Amino acid sequence: MSIPSDPMMLYSFVNMKLRDQYSSLDALCDDLAIDKSILVAKLGDAGFEYSAENNKFW
Repeated sequence: MSIPSDPMMLYSFVNMKLRDQYSSLDALCDDLAIDKSILVAKLGDAGFEYSAENNKFW
């Protein structure tokens, strides 16, 4: 699956998927074959951090 490259679109896309379909970031990355460390780094560079407790980036 192709994911957005723009950080703001990626942020929105990932949080929507986490809210609607996945109980964790690991589940999302496994199912969509996304490298978790790259995703976290890309969103981290844009100022977002993943909260496992809330299952979202903010």
